[in-house]
Amino acid sequence: MTATEKWKQLPTPEFTALGMQHLAYIKPVTVNDHLAFAIHAADGTPMAVMDDRAVAEAAVRQHDLEPVSVH
Repeated sequence: MTATEKWKQLPTPEFTALGMQHLAYIKPVTVNDHLAFAIHAADGTPMAVMDDRAVAEAAVRQHDLEPVSVH
């Protein structure tokens, strides 16, 4: 069995969970009429809110995660 065939046999829930522990989502939010950037774990758990997108990205990377934008 080839590696591709093994990947195709992976159950959907396990396939969709691949890499989730390495991602954090950053999305713009409004807090007290001020633009901020919320950081969420890949499962949607809120982690933090930052005033600046670059700071949010740096915080995510500092924790060995890859930032992903949510629009």
